[in-house]
Amino acid sequence: APQVGVKAACDALNVARATVYRRCRPRLVGARQRPPRALSADERRWVLEVVNSPRFVDAAPAAIYATLLDEGIRLASVSTIYRILREERAVRERRSVRRHPTYPRPELVARGPNEVWSWDITKVRGPGRRDWLHLYVMIDVFSRKVIGWMLATTESAAFAESWIGDLVRAEGIEGGTLTIHADRGTSMRSKTVAELLDDLGVTRSHSRPRTSNDNAFSEAQFKTLKYHPTYPGSFASVADGREYFALFFAWFNNEHHHEGIAMLTPAVVHAGRADEVLAARQRVLDAAYAAHPERFVHGPPQVSRPPTEVWINRPTAQHVDLPHGEDGTPSSPCKAENPPPETRPCPAGSPAQASNASAEGVAGLAEATGRVSSKRPDESQRK
Repeated sequence: APQVGVKAACDALNVARATVYRRCRPRLVGARQRPPRALSADERRWVLEVVNSPRFVDAAPAAIYATLLDEGIRLASVSTIYRILREERAVRERRSVRRHPTYPRPELVARGPNEVWSWDITKVRGPGRRDWLHLYVMIDVFSRKVIGWMLATTESAAFAESWIGDLVRAEGIEGGTLTIHADRGTSMRSKTVAELLDDLGVTRSHSRPRTSNDNAFSEAQFKTLKYHPTYPGSFASVADGREYFALFFAWFNNEHHHEGIAMLTPAVVHAGRADEVLAARQRVLDAAYAAHPERFVHGPPQVSRPPTEVWINRPTAQHVDLPHGEDGTPSSPCKAENPPPETRPCPAGSPAQASNASAEGVAGLAEATGRVSSKRPDESQRK
């Protein structure tokens, strides 16, 4: 600065001149003066003696203030009493309050199929007002394919253990390559399921309590299921429910064009055929552009491509471009009052799996819905 000047030096370093002058000028800070309204040392000792006396040792400062005020004594203001107690480390929460643990936010990434699975259990209505069936669904986070499903009359950790084991073995998953994410339900956190996943070499991941966004992929898939036009709303029996869900999940995997994966079907992405299908789509767009280029004001059209990485709770420090699909944006938590799980035995028969179902299209779903509706008991039979 003495050679080039303060202004030139500050401009070169992008520093304000006021900052330089302020730091060059020593600041004289004197001792803080005692407020004239502050209590004296004797008055502070008197306050501490009163609040710690056997009469008021278990009383709150507000109660002490009111009691002494009725007796014609003003000790100090309530806020002053609290301030003195805080300085003496003599005030805290009197009740035994439970300290909830801090749960880490799950952060999972899938760069291909069979890297991250997500599963959940939802209730579907049975034939009666208080009859509920439990639908177990496992999906692949990267491809959105429904790996498997099971419909039972109760929620059971034993059913979940057998079902998950069959799915992992059927997909030929090698140890240490798969992570299965779920919420914190009783079946998801059961010891039997945890031991099974440890034996299979599968990593476990759980959502935070009361945070439905941590399991957004499963929640969005359930919404797609229950808002489908052919969804009957209730089922006359477990057999009718299994018949409908076999058709629905086959349609979902093989015919449903999912917005979160560039309008491809989950089966295509899971099988690694996305590039083949996108190349065929691009040829169609190229032909349309060659025939009428004036209709494409932004130039030659390009097909949308699915994301190369799919996250559960993407870290804020790393930027990953994800499309805004039906699963890409977590939905807000919603409250649903459902009856507690029933303890009836599961009906005989192996659970249906989506991987073994044949795709019959929307027509098959509509036909199944009609059969389910025709078998549903009327109101007189329910009573």
